[in-house]
Amino acid sequence: MKISIIIPCFNEENTIEKIVDKILNQDQFEKEIIVVDDNSSDNSRQILNKIKGKKISKLLFNEKNFGKGYCISKGIENAEGDIILIQDADLEYDPKDYNKILFPIINDYADVVYGSRFINSDEKRVLFFWHSLGNKFLTLLSNIFTNLNLTDMECCYKAFKSEVIKKIKLEENRFGFEPEVTAKLAKKNLRIYEIGISYHGRTYKDGKKITWKDGVSALRCILIYNLFKN
Repeated sequence: MKISIIIPCFNEENTIEKIVDKILNQDQFEKEIIVVDDNSSDNSRQILNKIKGKKISKLLFNEKNFGKGYCISKGIENAEGDIILIQDADLEYDPKDYNKILFPIINDYADVVYGSRFINSDEKRVLFFWHSLGNKFLTLLSNIFTNLNLTDMECCYKAFKSEVIKKIKLEENRFGFEPEVTAKLAKKNLRIYEIGISYHGRTYKDGKKITWKDGVSALRCILIYNLFKN
């Protein structure tokens, strides 16, 4: 069984090769690493070109900055694996968690697996209270409309059977991907699991990019994709 790991990347010169190396250390399964660079303006592109073919299976460049959701959609289109997993380009999420995230799908009792920073995590960096509260509020609101009982809808780590995610038309270009895909998955008869993960969050000084504006956009997406769009 082949795993396609999609990494959206925007201005992550300090971490992109490090996260790729961490992924390569997970040698329990066949994998392809797909990096989609979102028109980085730092040295990310130079680093990616240097390791293309050696450490990265596929490298895609956007002609302008579109956003995380666009990069994920592009990665999904180019993925050839049986399972597709989303990985951020920073070091907040640790590939050592891949085994437990993928286990329910590999053993065919799940179609989709979400990671969660709020249940059974091995270790978690203590950071922003309001950011955490915002995530929990958005997850609660999403659950109200989807009738799922997720604890962390906004978590980066999501794994899908390829045949499932490739059939879903994704429209959001930025961080609205999370509530959009959750709403669309919930409308299908799928087996969805959630797994506790470790989380090494970073500050805005460290390069964290999501802001309150993305929270407002997530709220919009929850309403639109649950109430008005299939």
